[in-house]
Amino acid sequence: QVQLVESGGGSVQAGGSLRLSCAASGYIVSTSYCMGWFRQAPGKEREGVAGIEGDDSTSYADSVKGRFTISKDNAKNTLHLQMNSLKPEDTAMYYCAADFWPCSAHTYWGGVQYWGQGTQVTVSS
Repeated sequence: QVQLVESGGGSVQAGGSLRLSCAASGYIVSTSYCMGWFRQAPGKEREGVAGIEGDDSTSYADSVKGRFTISKDNAKNTLHLQMNSLKPEDTAMYYCAADFWPCSAHTYWGGVQYWGQGTQVTVSS
């Protein structure tokens, strides 16, 4: 049984940073062909934020490029999302995702195989 458990969300002022983590069980991060992060703001559709392939190549949404970094910690079987220079428009529930293709931040969320329960990120101005 695959479980993805996010942590690290919270409230921060604009310009601040947060680091999200996604601990996987029943799923091996090091051999995954694709993992990523999606987010959903109130009243909006879920959207891709970042994706990372098995060869560690990455993809980012244009809105976060240069500010967010996705990475894997194979030793801890964990996925991370480092978020810097946060903006109020980054406020959303952030979800860890696994097994989707193409492995792109622009992939439709409906094709994701596994989801975490989400962690809330709130950025105030």
